Amino acid sequence: MKRSKRYKEIISQMDRGKKYSLDEAIQILKSAPKAQFDETIDFALNLGVNPRHADQMIRGAVSLPHGLGKTVRVLVLTKGAKEKEAKDAGADYVGLEDYLEKIQEGWFEFDVIIATPDVMSSVGKFGKILGPKGLMPNPKSGTVTFDIEQTVKEVKAGKIEFRVDRNGIIHVGVGKISFEADKLKDNVKAFVDKIVRMRPASLKGQYLRSATISGTMTPGIKLDRSLLLDELK
Repeated sequence: MKRSKRYKEIISQMDRGKKYSLDEAIQILKSAPKAQFDETIDFALNLGVNPRHADQMIRGAVSLPHGLGKTVRVLVLTKGAKEKEAKDAGADYVGLEDYLEKIQEGWFEFDVIIATPDVMSSVGKFGKILGPKGLMPNPKSGTVTFDIEQTVKEVKAGKIEFRVDRNGIIHVGVGKISFEADKLKDNVKAFVDKIVRMRPASLKGQYLRSATISGTMTPGIKLDRSLLLDELK
């Protein structure tokens, strides 16, 4: 694969065989030549779980203390009095049948769907469309709820959903390269702490196997697992 001059320059500043502390990794990203846009900082955890076992399907949501650094477009699928509550809370789109029709036609100008339980019989029919895109509302992630006001505000403020893939990896955005280093660190710690607390009781062996942090257009930087866990103490 042909790599850009910028990518190669970042690689030259790294020891590919080393596993870095979180502080060191963030500093490498912050000191790297800047891209022409505000890169998202991505974080990946490789877990020692088997997602085919229901009790090892790690899925949920966490509020990042400093948000994501981007505007999150929220669609609330509901009806009746909850529509006004959603609009007052700051939802970008509110309704039901009209938006389900638009989704059927290929409209996806939103980042998160929140739905009230009473409309899930209608929303559930769109599982094959929304599921593969990670947009299907789910009680475990808090996006199926009657507490619309609080949920919309949390999502707008930086609450993110996560789900382990079939290979045991969870991948999320934790902020922007323009964030101060301490804010990126706080967001990473909040996410890792949430995952650590979700360790399945039935799991044998190592739970958190490895971690990597990167920018949108940078190589991944491997983190020292032990040092990362020490950050949570």
